[in-house]
Amino acid sequence: MSDAIEIKGLKKTYAGSGKAAPKEALKGIDLSIPRGSVFGLLGPNGAGKSTLINILAGLVVKTEGSVKIWGWDQDVNPRQSRASIGVMPQELNLDPFFTPRAALEVQAGLYGVPRAQRRSDELLEMLGLADKAHAYARTLSGGMRRRLLLGKALVHNPHILVLDEPTAGVDIGLRQMLWDNVRRLNQEEGKTIILTTHYLEEAEEMCDQIAIINQGEKIAQDTTANMLGRLDAKAMVIVPDHDVTTMPQGEGLDVSRRDDGALVIRYRSNTTTADRVLGAVREAGITIRDVKTEEADLEDVFLELTNTGRAHARG
Repeated sequence: MSDAIEIKGLKKTYAGSGKAAPKEALKGIDLSIPRGSVFGLLGPNGAGKSTLINILAGLVVKTEGSVKIWGWDQDVNPRQSRASIGVMPQELNLDPFFTPRAALEVQAGLYGVPRAQRRSDELLEMLGLADKAHAYARTLSGGMRRRLLLGKALVHNPHILVLDEPTAGVDIGLRQMLWDNVRRLNQEEGKTIILTTHYLEEAEEMCDQIAIINQGEKIAQDTTANMLGRLDAKAMVIVPDHDVTTMPQGEGLDVSRRDDGALVIRYRSNTTTADRVLGAVREAGITIRDVKTEEADLEDVFLELTNTGRAHARG
């Protein structure tokens, strides 16, 4: 069986305006996404994620390369490839005067779904919007609008579902509801899920495979487990029993302070021993109340590969 998505040599260059030079958003990306997987597409702002998704959705015309969606070449069979994918955008682009049910019906009509095969009421029930079926979209909360966007992406029952920052700015309850639905769609209906997110712990928990793109290039792709195994990074979390005025120092140590006063000392286990880390703590005059170690997580891998510094990437 072919992959859900097969991308080869994908390039996109935006023409410059005025004196501005053309911008090369994608620089020859090769990417294969297995059928039935939950696939994370990660990268810093401006990496090219949105351009890539918009090309898959048929909203942006590529400059060069080939894209196959569920085996359909986007250039040769545009209607079939477009029908195989549903995209939940990050922006809340809904007609304020449509009710949720009407919005789903119109979307289904745009995809040519016969009335007898439409499942608007089923989707509203699944998304917890059945009681809002006939309310104007402008009266819905932000979380409800985001759920409705997911419904619109599902009206034509696509093989592939793309979620672009689906939980950005939503509360914990809605985030959990969205992920419960995504798991069900993947596990029970076999849909391939492509996820972009800034919440790296979500990608770590949800995704089978992950690709990281940066500055228009794919810099890594692997299973989530293998990605986490790429680093030998460890973190020692020190809870001092007094206010710390002098931070521990030493070669190979990266020290930061959390809001609760705990110190996080990151180091490489193949070059620095835990004893050396504790020695640096003692030399700084710090008395330890509690200590624990943490293994590398996806945030460490992401920051290592993209060289974006240690800006905190979690939500």
